[in-house]
Amino acid sequence: MTEVEAPAAPPVAPGWLRALRLAVLACCALVLLVPAALIVVRLGGLDDGTDLSLPVAGVPYVAVLSVLVLFTTALLRSRALTAVALALTAVQLFWLVPRFVGDGGGVPTSAPRLRLATSNAYLGQVDPAALVRLAREERVDVLAVEESNPGLANALERAGMAGVLPYKVAGRYSDTALYSRLPLSAARVADAPFSDEPTSAEVAVEGRTVRVVAVHTYYPLGDSRKWAAGFDALRSDVAGRARNAVLLGDFNATLDHTPMRRLLGTGLTDTHAELGRGFDGTWPADRPVLPPVLQLDHVLHGDGLKAVTVAERTLPGTDHRAVVAELAVTG
Repeated sequence: MTEVEAPAAPPVAPGWLRALRLAVLACCALVLLVPAALIVVRLGGLDDGTDLSLPVAGVPYVAVLSVLVLFTTALLRSRALTAVALALTAVQLFWLVPRFVGDGGGVPTSAPRLRLATSNAYLGQVDPAALVRLAREERVDVLAVEESNPGLANALERAGMAGVLPYKVAGRYSDTALYSRLPLSAARVADAPFSDEPTSAEVAVEGRTVRVVAVHTYYPLGDSRKWAAGFDALRSDVAGRARNAVLLGDFNATLDHTPMRRLLGTGLTDTHAELGRGFDGTWPADRPVLPPVLQLDHVLHGDGLKAVTVAERTLPGTDHRAVVAELAVTG
């Protein structure tokens, strides 16, 4: 009678290896608390007017962290943590992926075009000649400048801005200004920096009126309540007339911040996200090692316009990249 050998027992991992696995999984569990907390904050709008607005700016990077944890827990065969990481990653990707994809809609070739640009002048320290050159080479129709001041305004005049964009709307004490190749009408001028009443004007593009608003909200690190109040004022300003409006400038907010999402909810579209460029950073632009990691400068438009192109340009003397966008006026 032939004896049947018993199957060999599976190899047992050394004790130190099992301990290392448990330690790594414990670290993964702690790391997952970060995306979980940010998801709660974003879903609950808890960053609106609070210091939680600062970590919310990092949502895209936390999503990358979640993906890394997902692969790590799957590799270590922890079903529970893998399931949690998968759920958290799925929620974040649901928010973020559309910014890579864009809407893919076509633009009527017959629609007139409006080229706009925005630049944060960094307390007036931007190179005025470079800003004038940007307006000329990019064939800009309307330029919004934030953190401007009388000194920069005079420097831009000396650099030849009037020969490129001859029309101007700016308050004496405001830090926002509009320069235009097209005549400006129905102008409204802010009378103080970070004013609740933004600088705005109307331009006619082949008989179609477009309202352009230069935006510079307060920075949340300085006063998160004042930052949120600035968005409240913008929503009130655009309510009922978003269709033919363009809001551009330094919003000091990403597309994940609650005040920005509420502003978009009035009927506005972010040009970067519309074209699948929702992660093109604009700040900081003056660090020798750190690339622009946050998109704080935006061009928003209503349903009467459609994005054609958008790009960023680095200018000497400022910590923000300029944004240049071309919109088709369809409405």
